[in-house]
Amino acid sequence: MNLSSLAQLAAHSGGILYLMPLLLLVVLTVGIERFLLLNRIAREGRRVSHEVAEMGELDLKRITGLAQGAGFPFRALLEVPARFPRVRDSARLSELLQEAVMRQVPSLDKRLWLLDTIVTLAPLLGLLGTIIGMFHAFQFLDNAAGNPTAITGSVGEALIATAAGLVIAVIGLVAFNGLHNRMRFLVHQMETLRTMLVNRLEGLEHQHALAANQAQPLLYSPES
Repeated sequence: MNLSSLAQLAAHSGGILYLMPLLLLVVLTVGIERFLLLNRIAREGRRVSHEVAEMGELDLKRITGLAQGAGFPFRALLEVPARFPRVRDSARLSELLQEAVMRQVPSLDKRLWLLDTIVTLAPLLGLLGTIIGMFHAFQFLDNAAGNPTAITGSVGEALIATAAGLVIAVIGLVAFNGLHNRMRFLVHQMETLRTMLVNRLEGLEHQHALAANQAQPLLYSPES
């Protein structure tokens, strides 16, 4: 099939087939870019979680150094204890960390709405192109008495638009579901890091309480 045949098919579809390569390009570009980015973030999350897991308590100096070397979105969570060093209430720290998580999530699913839209839009555009192509096929009815293949060939050409739309929708759906699942994993990583930081603050509070109790003088001595 040469370029002139492709141009004829696109013209019979009302120009819909001209949009299909553009939609496919958007799906592939967004899918590959988001896949590479989310995988890099997942590796960073595993590294940060491993570093925090080695801490027995919330060491602000180590947390600050770790935050400086961490990337998006985990740096925002690690900066919370450093920004609020006087917070010693685990519930308050948990709320501050939850705020940081909620502010980072919209950046994770950035441009995924394009995939969701194309998954629905591509088959509908393909169907519209087929309907327009069918109008061109019906024009052969008056002159096709001696050539029945003219109608069937035109109908087959009209169905190409629907097939193209379905192929793009399948690719977009696979990419969208895979990226959405990866995004849920990253949110789980952030929630896990939030819990780890809160738990280590509670461990620090427990050690301070034990030290305070040991520092209190005995008011009486036990009877012998």
